[in-house]
Amino acid sequence: MITESGWGKAIRHKGSLQSNTDTDVLKIVVVNRYHDAAPAIGFVRHFGLKHGAIASSVAHDSHNIVAVGVSDAAITSAINALIAQNGGLSVIDQNQKEHLLALPVAGLMSVDPIEIVAETYSHLDTLAKSLGSPLGAPFMTLSFLALLVIPKLKLSDKGLFDGEIFQFVSLTETTPPTGF
Repeated sequence: MITESGWGKAIRHKGSLQSNTDTDVLKIVVVNRYHDAAPAIGFVRHFGLKHGAIASSVAHDSHNIVAVGVSDAAITSAINALIAQNGGLSVIDQNQKEHLLALPVAGLMSVDPIEIVAETYSHLDTLAKSLGSPLGAPFMTLSFLALLVIPKLKLSDKGLFDGEIFQFVSLTETTPPTGF
């Protein structure tokens, strides 16, 4: 999943940047699953969410938790749901209700019968789309946003990474184009 870099308008609130659903600039967070560390934060476009958040521990290559959402509260809820289950996929809906597919085996596999896993995955996919996502496969798209070796920008637990110059870059230290 090749991504591009670009500029978008987030919302600044009390000194922090927040998602902006009007411009489809949503916060993306990567949380290291293997040791305590501050989460890495960036922004992503084209997820289209108008409510809630989605998160997954199926995230190439390291399988950290990756989440996208419209608010810090929804993102935190989606992440915490996965931490409590040792991994999986989660959706926080427009009513802040949690929906989960637990993947407790390395955060990648379920112990449930395949029919239950398939049904639950289909339900979560439908929920993610009902929150506004136009993506054909929101969770699959999410899983590749932390895969650093595919250009251009990706987010790892260590920060924003530019796969074309193969180095970490700042989310906020560059200057937007004129007229932005």
